Amino acid sequence: MNDKIRYGLIGCGSMGREHLLNLHAMGGAEVTAIADPYAPSRDAAARLLDGWQPQMFEHHADLLQSGLCDALVIASPNHTHAAVLRDALTTDLPILVEKPLVTTLADGLDLLARAQGRRAITWVAQEYRYMPPVAEMIRLAHAGEVGRLHQVGIREHREPFYPKVGDWNRFSVNTGGTLVEKCCHYFNLMELILGERALRVFASGGQRVNHLDERYGGRTPDILDSAFVVVEYPSGARAMLDLCMFAENTVDNEHITVMGDEGKLESLLPSLTLRVGRRADWGKREVWGQASGTGRGVSVRRVWDTNIRYAGQHFGASYIEHQKFAQALRNGAPAEIPLDEGLRAVAVGLAAHRSIDTGLPVLLADLLPEGLR
Repeated sequence: MNDKIRYGLIGCGSMGREHLLNLHAMGGAEVTAIADPYAPSRDAAARLLDGWQPQMFEHHADLLQSGLCDALVIASPNHTHAAVLRDALTTDLPILVEKPLVTTLADGLDLLARAQGRRAITWVAQEYRYMPPVAEMIRLAHAGEVGRLHQVGIREHREPFYPKVGDWNRFSVNTGGTLVEKCCHYFNLMELILGERALRVFASGGQRVNHLDERYGGRTPDILDSAFVVVEYPSGARAMLDLCMFAENTVDNEHITVMGDEGKLESLLPSLTLRVGRRADWGKREVWGQASGTGRGVSVRRVWDTNIRYAGQHFGASYIEHQKFAQALRNGAPAEIPLDEGLRAVAVGLAAHRSIDTGLPVLLADLLPEGLR
């Protein structure tokens, strides 16, 4: 790999332009080719460039055949990932593909089969794990700071989905569903923290407030705006997601908790707060009645990485992920989030949607082949 990595960017909507800005800030990189069928998106990307003069393409196939790139970033709409990846996997180029990897399990399994034996890495972008307070929380959890892990709780209370080109994200057929599109990050994070693969999913959710008055060709958007999702793991550990997308008046809209038998970890965003609480004399019957809520034994600090040159939309996490991706290319290292891991995150989201539709728990064994669960 050359000192300067030449990137091809497929899809330059809002997330594609976010990748462009991260690469520009990181250094050691240059976007030399951009493909997007929508001319206004290409124009918007061109206005962000500072000294770079990438060749612009309407079709991704032309970019893949151009010979201008050392690596690819795929940030096209969710429902296009499978088709773009089928073409990209025939090249020898390393790939960073945005979440969700796919919108259907059939597409995901097909891509896994196509990637077998391929030397170049395919990395699924799951940047939440790299947000500084979240990364520190994971480090402490894995170091045994709060003992054996039993529960993970993730709450996201936020604004509705942002506008996209043609509002493609208003329909589950394009996104995979809210619990795939928005929440595969969280299901991947649960797996990472607990070090286990999901066993069973039970969910309740609906479309209560958002987009109900919108019409597209006579169709009403069908994306959920609120849900509770419980995920169970083989050890008996559990994780829960609490999602509300009509709660933009929230102060810390993302709150992640990790509970062990010796204490509790909490990460809050955007305040970048990390709380570390130890149970006083845990396990001793005489202190079981000690009142909670006092803050006793809890340390609170703000966590940031001063090496981040561009915070962007994800508190510097995309910047860190790009650094790690570039390091993997230069060192010949494997992807930190490979295809199978990205697919499992999608599968948990699809299981949650099936559970909402049926009112029943869903086993991952009913969705994934044995080697992936």
